[in-house]
Amino acid sequence: MNENYHSKVNGLNGLSPAQLASWGTPDVAYVKRVVINDEEGWSIHSADGAQMGLAPSRDLAFAAIRQHELEPVSVH
Repeated sequence: MNENYHSKVNGLNGLSPAQLASWGTPDVAYVKRVVINDEEGWSIHSADGAQMGLAPSRDLAFAAIRQHELEPVSVH
């Protein structure tokens, strides 16, 4: 491995957990199944884990994400 590689990797040490979570994934939103008051729903989260919204179905969650020009990804 060359010096440039090691320099880049060592530069990651100064990132906060939130910065590391969103590194390279600003165009992705995560969808996960949730149960609220015995009702199934789908929670939408940004790459850093912040909740951005809820949807009553997975299909609607994916549609909402795409409408905002993001790429949906399921979390299991």
